[in-house]
Amino acid sequence: MRYFNLFSTLQITEGARRILISDLQRNVSELYPLEFNEMINELKYLSIEEVFEMYDEESKKIAQEYLDILLENEYGFITDNDREKNFPPLSHDYSEPSIITNLFIEIADISILDQLKTSIENLEIKHLVIYSSKSLSVDDFINIDKVFKSSVLSGIEIFSPLHGQVGNTFLRRLNKRTERIYSLIFYSCPKESFKTKEEFRFTLNLVEDHLKISSCGKVDMKYFNTNLPKVLEAINHNSCLHKKIGIDRGGHIKNCPLMQESFGNIRDISLEEIVQQPNFKRYWSLTKDHIEVCKDCEFRYLCTDCRAYTESSHYTSDGLDVSKPLKCGYNPYTNEWEEWSSNPLKQKAIHSYNL
Repeated sequence: MRYFNLFSTLQITEGARRILISDLQRNVSELYPLEFNEMINELKYLSIEEVFEMYDEESKKIAQEYLDILLENEYGFITDNDREKNFPPLSHDYSEPSIITNLFIEIADISILDQLKTSIENLEIKHLVIYSSKSLSVDDFINIDKVFKSSVLSGIEIFSPLHGQVGNTFLRRLNKRTERIYSLIFYSCPKESFKTKEEFRFTLNLVEDHLKISSCGKVDMKYFNTNLPKVLEAINHNSCLHKKIGIDRGGHIKNCPLMQESFGNIRDISLEEIVQQPNFKRYWSLTKDHIEVCKDCEFRYLCTDCRAYTESSHYTSDGLDVSKPLKCGYNPYTNEWEEWSSNPLKQKAIHSYNL
């Protein structure tokens, strides 16, 4: 007898019509038909010979093709005598020591960062994302970085409109004078904006579009990420809001700057006090397994779950919004993608958000 042993680093997510096999060691995912998963499940308890005996001649050919795929992609291995017992299943537990991992600020005045420094330390925040609708000078960038020079922050990502001063000299100065900024995204860039072949300590992206904060929440395969920590977080928690906090342009503290509900204003209350409010964490444990339509999607653990913009169609008895994200154009029941904004069923919600 021969036995097939699936590696424990594989996550198989079953959708309405197909499965997604995610190799969490190699950070890649592949789509397969549902029938593939049926055979994989049979191979967990039966030998290869016993599984093949269950099929007619035509089905055996398909089963052999599936077995070849499993071996060619190194999804597992074959043993001749008994099932391999030395590979325990991968734990789906997720642990993150920080009270808050990400802080997103729609910034109007960079002086607010001095006020937030103590809270960032106390909450052990790892990542700071700053969105500015006005152009930031080179000194603004340096001063932002300087505030957190000796901080617990792992890094700072900044979105800012491009302006005429931004060029190689500007970037070289930032490269020498900053330590915490790891990503710069300049938006509203003309097609003929400056080019650079230099390498900097931070990543640099020039985006032609005028990025509004309301542009967030789009669901697209190009944003999917087969990453062990991200997948485990999505299995256990909300993939967008868990351990996140946001401050909008008016200083209102929210789960996300785009959401309507405010838990207080940074002028009157600290982030530490906000986190202690029971309602602040009510979306943290809402996984994609409980979101309408998403619960039948094979991509649900690779995708984010925007609660700021939803189809506003389903709510729990205690008012939790479990509607599908508005900006998703994927249908797991047909496996087709469409432009989300042109869907007639979404127009009422689109209008209500003034999008």
